Amino acid sequence: MRRNPKKKAVATSGTYLAFGSYGLKADGFGEISANQIEAARRALNRFIQKTGKVWIRIFPDKPLTKRPPELTMGGGKGDPAVYVAQVKPGRILFEIDGVEKDVAAGAFKRAASKLSIKTKFVSR
Repeated sequence: MRRNPKKKAVATSGTYLAFGSYGLKADGFGEISANQIEAARRALNRFIQKTGKVWIRIFPDKPLTKRPPELTMGGGKGDPAVYVAQVKPGRILFEIDGVEKDVAAGAFKRAASKLSIKTKFVSR
């Protein structure tokens, strides 16, 4: 993701907890793939078991293309390989409600390890 280094770019939407009591907030720029979002979702649901509810606040809507190996120049653009969600600092990625604070913190710690950007735990 290209950006102007002089401009301080932070997220303007999705920056507050809208649904749950606890959330996982992005601390840096990056692109999170659909596979990373799914892995984090599974980690969250497995950790909180059947208590509570999870909301995913990002959606991977940007396709990244990739050309097959050993292809000559001039063959055009490659096929979509992966879909990513572009994330800026301050964006809420996931929310949880219906669990204790220590359970939510543990779940978000597991989920954060699946993502490629720095995150932090936030609460209401």
